[in-house]
Amino acid sequence: MKEIVVRHAEIEDAQALLQIYAQPAVYGDTLQLPHPPLHAWTERITSPKPGSRNLVACIDGKVVGQLTLLVEQSPRRSHVATFGMGVDGYYQGKGVATALLTEMVNLCDNWLRIERIELTVFVDNEAALAVYRKFGFAVEGTGKNFALRDGKYVDAYFMARFRPV
Repeated sequence: MKEIVVRHAEIEDAQALLQIYAQPAVYGDTLQLPHPPLHAWTERITSPKPGSRNLVACIDGKVVGQLTLLVEQSPRRSHVATFGMGVDGYYQGKGVATALLTEMVNLCDNWLRIERIELTVFVDNEAALAVYRKFGFAVEGTGKNFALRDGKYVDAYFMARFRPV
């Protein structure tokens, strides 16, 4: 297995991110829409939201996955972060999500004072559920008809992980 390098996203990565999130297998399991515009990814990289970190996973210099971490800005929730992630369909099941989550958890636990990491995942996304559980995420609830996908409403789990004591 080739080494997976996780680093911060740079402007030169915008086209690769566009190509990843334009894949039906990727946008179907996220809240992204088909046909993402390049300027949206350029803007995400050059003008990030306050408290966000935009990571990419690379194999042989090629961007194959992405994770955006968002630390809550409200003083009462500054101990909480949420994230979204996507992995190129060709590289799914090859450790990319694990590499991105390992670096995100390291940032949260050791650098950002995050006690709780939250996520939302479609109930039928078995691969994502497996990797999230591996990192200690547990289901806290279910959102019925959470989002529209391919013309049908899909349920989602609300999951969270607490920083180990």
